[in-house]
Amino acid sequence: MALLEQQINLVDPSQLLRPEEIYNGKPVNAFRDYSIDDDDPIKSRVQNTYKLMHTHQTVNFVNEKMQKWLKFDHAKSTIKEALLKLNDLIDESDPDTDLPNIVHAFQTAEKIRADHPNLDWFHLTGLIHDLGKLMAFYNEPQWCVVGDTFVVGCDWGPSIVYRETSFKDNPDGADNRYNTKYGMYKPHCGLDNVNLSWGHDEYLYRVLKHNGTKLPEAALCMIRYHSFYPWHAGGDYKHLTNKMDEEKMKWVLEFNKYDLYTKSEDIPNIETLWPYYESLIEKYMPGVLEW
Repeated sequence: MALLEQQINLVDPSQLLRPEEIYNGKPVNAFRDYSIDDDDPIKSRVQNTYKLMHTHQTVNFVNEKMQKWLKFDHAKSTIKEALLKLNDLIDESDPDTDLPNIVHAFQTAEKIRADHPNLDWFHLTGLIHDLGKLMAFYNEPQWCVVGDTFVVGCDWGPSIVYRETSFKDNPDGADNRYNTKYGMYKPHCGLDNVNLSWGHDEYLYRVLKHNGTKLPEAALCMIRYHSFYPWHAGGDYKHLTNKMDEEKMKWVLEFNKYDLYTKSEDIPNIETLWPYYESLIEKYMPGVLEW
């Protein structure tokens, strides 16, 4: 990925998140506000979503979901058809926006396009990164589709949102196979060899691989790990990662700037943007996909 790294001119990850910086009229530390406020309906919704997620996302649960969804026999549709379904999805885990997910998709893609006009694959990555949320339209509760991901099969990372209160009913916490620092893993085994809580990141990554995408590996890293905040933002799980994962993090952090800080009430003119993005879909992920 050296050539791609030169094209994007990646910066030191420590320079990406500065508290004094303002994005869309909000300081960095105003995003991802997971404070508890029972009188705030959005914050209450977010906390409930994570409580359900942290109770039910276990090793066995993730294995069951992988067996279910990685048969790719739930639907057949184009990328555009899948994106249009996001008109009807509001992410119940997101404290920063209450707009349909398709708006967030175009906000992300258009900001990437403005900053990196020559990297069309990066534009498309921004547009499609949340398409795994399609699972919510096939009887999956949002707590196993959206939200931050975390490693199952070992002790939960300390930076996970609501970590101290929301895992108390998760049975893996009482299972000696899974409740230690390394759990069922080996030191520095690498992220390719661990299981994350089930969600839209892993699902879309697998869908794209299954359908033979032409997107570069950097794009697939961004898609697969963009919700893994305990790792790329919290600094957790370093005892499981390896040097390859350090390279992956550069791409995920670059993408994260656009995924997180483009959320606002400014809605792009989606209809006028479709022709450009349809051309990218045709280039990198054409035709009907198996989901």
